[in-house]
Amino acid sequence: MGELFTFFGLISHDKTFIYVTHMLLSAGLALMIAKMAMANLQIVPTGAQNIMEAYINGVLKMGTDVMGKENARRYVALIATIGLFVGIANLVGVVPGFEAPTGFLEMPLTLALTVFVYYNFEGIRRQGLFKYFKHFLGPVWWLYWLMFPIEIVSHFSRLVSLSFRLFGNVKGDDMFLMVILMLAPWLLPMIPFALLTFMAFLQAFIFMMLTTVYIGSAVAIEEH
Repeated sequence: MGELFTFFGLISHDKTFIYVTHMLLSAGLALMIAKMAMANLQIVPTGAQNIMEAYINGVLKMGTDVMGKENARRYVALIATIGLFVGIANLVGVVPGFEAPTGFLEMPLTLALTVFVYYNFEGIRRQGLFKYFKHFLGPVWWLYWLMFPIEIVSHFSRLVSLSFRLFGNVKGDDMFLMVILMLAPWLLPMIPFALLTFMAFLQAFIFMMLTTVYIGSAVAIEEH
């Protein structure tokens, strides 16, 4: 099965070039949307500012439910940025002539590594090294020897969960779109396009939600 046609592919068919150009395009669009929302801030928001404030409030509410209001406000910028970037990157692949950079394993894996390193860093910074890793031992002292390696494996498995879930779903959507365009390139794809748009938002939300849960669990160990 051939590759999807991309406009950037007219310049070069190199996989790295295709990935980097689409990733930069997604980042540029995210920055442009943020700049539009902040270009003319008003007390009563309208247009892009209204949409962005609704999005930020939604992220803040989700974070409050998971980690409390104080921590949600602390990490809302990071979580909202990840959600916006991943969402736009997913949506880019829905547009004919472009390919989602999240359909390349490099981007989901890089984002997953970033989240993994960050939430562990925050856990150690907020709780202290000894206290942070102490919760890996579990509540029963005579099961420490068993719980610690299980917890370590569990945390590293989050890398696979975050990266391969996003990559697999987006790559599957790309293949599905390619088959549809090959079989019925005109009228029929309208329904799949709507479905793929929904899936783009859904995968971004899942990635953002898991990031929130991982950060929340790392900085709120005392409450467990």
